[in-house]
Amino acid sequence: MSNGVTIGQAAAFVGVTVKTVRHYHKQGLVEEPDRDSSGYRRYASADLLRLVQVRTLAAAGVPLAEIGPLLDADAAQFAAALAGVERDLTARIEELTARRDTLHRLADGNRALLPDRAVALLERMPGLGFAPEEVAAAREGWVLAKALVPESFDEYLTHLGKALEDPQFVAISLRGSQVATWEPDDPRIPELADTMADHYLANPEQLKILTGMQARTEAATRYRIIAHHGEEQESAAAQVVALIEAKLRAAGIYIPRPDTP
Repeated sequence: MSNGVTIGQAAAFVGVTVKTVRHYHKQGLVEEPDRDSSGYRRYASADLLRLVQVRTLAAAGVPLAEIGPLLDADAAQFAAALAGVERDLTARIEELTARRDTLHRLADGNRALLPDRAVALLERMPGLGFAPEEVAAAREGWVLAKALVPESFDEYLTHLGKALEDPQFVAISLRGSQVATWEPDDPRIPELADTMADHYLANPEQLKILTGMQARTEAATRYRIIAHHGEEQESAAAQVVALIEAKLRAAGIYIPRPDTP
């Protein structure tokens, strides 16, 4: 191979395209060979070896910008650099695996955004008497809660799961779900709010369903977003929540106020 091979042959031998070889030249990874008397660039064995080395490292995930210094490094530097590339690849593999798992979970819309524990509770709610729209509202609220207060969400699910085993809690919750159909001036609003607040005060573990979701930072803002999600400002539901919160505050329970920055 005294005269060398053309760029097309070099690309074919190495297993890349001519465009890729030219890109390697442009990046300074492989020097362009001199032209022969016919005006063609001829690639010698040393050029082909360099192309193979560059292609191999690129295929292994080494960024092109790092390949030049890597090939010019001594053995110790080369080994250290490869170890760094391996760590980066491992992180990328883990990220891609997580994305793949998310795609698999998309077959179930709940599982795409919520952990299995939350999905199990959602699937349990219809059997307790909650209407589909109530289950859907709970799902939306939990998605927000998981995003805004992730450090407390697992504990919240634990408290709620235990509370759903209490027939009185379920009955009060089902009654509260009917508020969505009430008018804002419905006379039943204060009585329902008192009943629900009294129940929480009498059951400290269930009270944690409310207080446990308070974020460590920006508590008021995050609490309001979660607690009042889906409510119209002057609706009966909003009034019930406001009355419950007021009664809990009066009892010494910390609940962020609407006017807290």
